[in-house]
Amino acid sequence: MKIWLDGALQDSESARVSVFDHGLTVGDGVFETVKAVDGRPFALTRHLDRLTLSARGLGLPDPDLDEVRRACAAVLDANPMPLGRLRVTYTGGHGPLGSDRGEHGPTLVVALGETTRRPDSTAVITVPWTRNERSALTGLKTTSYAENVVALSRAHGQAASEALFANTVGQLCEGTGSNVFVVLDGEIHTPPLASGCLAGITRALTVEWTGAKETDLTLDVLERAEEVFLTSTLRDVQAVHRVDGRELPGTPGPVTAKAMRVFDERAGNDLDP
Repeated sequence: MKIWLDGALQDSESARVSVFDHGLTVGDGVFETVKAVDGRPFALTRHLDRLTLSARGLGLPDPDLDEVRRACAAVLDANPMPLGRLRVTYTGGHGPLGSDRGEHGPTLVVALGETTRRPDSTAVITVPWTRNERSALTGLKTTSYAENVVALSRAHGQAASEALFANTVGQLCEGTGSNVFVVLDGEIHTPPLASGCLAGITRALTVEWTGAKETDLTLDVLERAEEVFLTSTLRDVQAVHRVDGRELPGTPGPVTAKAMRVFDERAGNDLDP
């Protein structure tokens, strides 16, 4: 397996990042996960735009997007596979052990892992921890991911693939790595960005392509929604058949099934929408 590090392709077995890299010591970094189909990335421009916004939000220098594109192309060419998870990681680079940044410049890593298409439906749980919609990291896709690791581990322990958070005022927010949509009276709704959720790439395309409404929703909407579905880079649109102990019969429901078809068709017609 070849990865991109320090401006060139390297063997994954021998590639090394400093143990003093700020992305490791204090989580000072941002990342993007991009779906790659037969060696071609999906929605790469949108992902790179968000990478830049996340870097600016942390106060990191803007990434060199031309280099990132070259890195993605090189990694995809070197590692052919039908469906891949392309991971772009951009950190504060070599620095001190505390929170202060060093002066060595950022680190860029691009790696690829093989994956498979997700099932058409899944189970989710809710967790007692909250997203802070007023956090300094709100809306940024950072490497400070520990709370997602903890919540996702709990989900796996309850035979679910995702955990959903409310925010600090009890509104439905997002999953550990996904955005959430609900169907009420036949209409699609999703929490607005003001809830603290990440501006997901698949979320934005789904809103655009289905006409979903951005609506403030209390967490208990999951107890009465006619249908629930998730969106993310590798899930695309995925129906939810169980929320905690509540089973949703007939999953995927008609509205979700249509959203799945629309997304597949539109994404298949344009790899960089």
